[in-house]
Amino acid sequence: MTLSFQSLGLSEARANQLEEIGFTTPTPIQAQAIPELLSGRDVVGQSQTGTGKTAAFSLPMLEKIEIGNRAVQALILTPTRELASQVNQAIRDFNGDRRLGILTVCGGQSMERQIRSLQRGTQVVVGTPGRVIDLLDRGELKLDQVRWVVLDEADEMLSMGFIDDVKRILQQAPTERQTACFSATMPRAIRDLINKFLKSPTTVTVKQEKAAPSRIEQRAYMVPRGCLKTKALHPILALEDPEAAIIFVRTRKAAAELTNQLQAAGHSVDEYHGDLSQSQRERLLSRFRQGQVRWVVATDIAARGLDVDHLTHVINYDLPDQIESYIHRIGRTGRAGKTGTAISLIQPFERRKLRLIERHVRQNLEISRIPTRAQIEAQRLEKLEEQLRQALAGERMASFLPVVRDLDEEYDPHAIAAAALQMVYDQTQPAWNAPDFEYSVERPKLSKRRRFDKNESGSNKPRSERPRIDKPQKPAIQNQSS
Repeated sequence: MTLSFQSLGLSEARANQLEEIGFTTPTPIQAQAIPELLSGRDVVGQSQTGTGKTAAFSLPMLEKIEIGNRAVQALILTPTRELASQVNQAIRDFNGDRRLGILTVCGGQSMERQIRSLQRGTQVVVGTPGRVIDLLDRGELKLDQVRWVVLDEADEMLSMGFIDDVKRILQQAPTERQTACFSATMPRAIRDLINKFLKSPTTVTVKQEKAAPSRIEQRAYMVPRGCLKTKALHPILALEDPEAAIIFVRTRKAAAELTNQLQAAGHSVDEYHGDLSQSQRERLLSRFRQGQVRWVVATDIAARGLDVDHLTHVINYDLPDQIESYIHRIGRTGRAGKTGTAISLIQPFERRKLRLIERHVRQNLEISRIPTRAQIEAQRLEKLEEQLRQALAGERMASFLPVVRDLDEEYDPHAIAAAALQMVYDQTQPAWNAPDFEYSVERPKLSKRRRFDKNESGSNKPRSERPRIDKPQKPAIQNQSS
């Protein structure tokens, strides 16, 4: 028997709403958590990003919220503004009832506007701990009728220093409430918080490390010594040709520099990092989701909370400092049962970190060399052949047949077809693949090593070519007679 959302205890109307937006089969975390939450129990969910936990906690919550009561009945805490916005949108999609008020409260947005929305009445508040504390201190956010509290990405809130704010919020919430805590990892501080604030919780666990490799193809490219990563990235992108990709870098400066280089090469790409305002991030995210931007160069601020359904590739231009961050990064693709590709650029000194990653994901990553021009051209010709086959099966081909008949009187049909393919091929030539582009990584070998030392004037001549400087002799010591 196939598991369905209705079989988990959700109403028929809710199940139909989910089917309309493409949700038909529950994920493992949803199958375990939804019945427990519907029964009124507190739940601890341990699962990585991309397992469907937003639906796991929001669907039971939506079943029990009283639409006629405009007081805040549910509070969801998230570590970042991006994740708060994502959760807000997901709840709207799951609900379908416009009478339900859902408000995001976080920094970077007008507090006055958020206060006005609270005064008008809203049943669900999704926010970051800092802004929630601000509104509580002002007396604008009242928790006296809250029946649901959810901690989403609890370990990330701990690492960002929000755990004391979270405790303070939980202390102000009614004791007669239902609490759910979802976290990818369970450090000691999170376990202590669970023991203090949750009542006999049920623990549900989904091991993402075992599930991720089946959906996400993980590969690595070895960047040889002496080769700049920026030069190595261009042929990789040309070979992979991602439909939609996030390219992760370590710093904001690196994001800006790499974005400029890729834009100069003619690619559709933009940057995403902490220096951007909230409105700038939201505009970029909207353009990315609509396909107006193909690639985004981002810092780890995008590793959690940036959700794009059609994301095909995650590229680790810089490996993350924490191995756990690797899981969160690649989890941006291959979501909700889809497949994805994760690519990492590895430099020789990072071999040990690569082994740690492989041990963590329990999989040996395929290591490839930087693609050659011949490999890239062969790939493009193969893709062009596939496009040609699709065109031959299409209906628009008939409109071009008269042109071919006219040319057939002067040229061989094979030559006509080859010329047409050459035109298409040349028009799609990547900007980086200019004739003078070289990404050879072989260092010149010296036939003879010569030793150089700096002399007193700072010149770097071989010892054999320097003038000999005679050392002054020490004066003889004369014996004195007594």
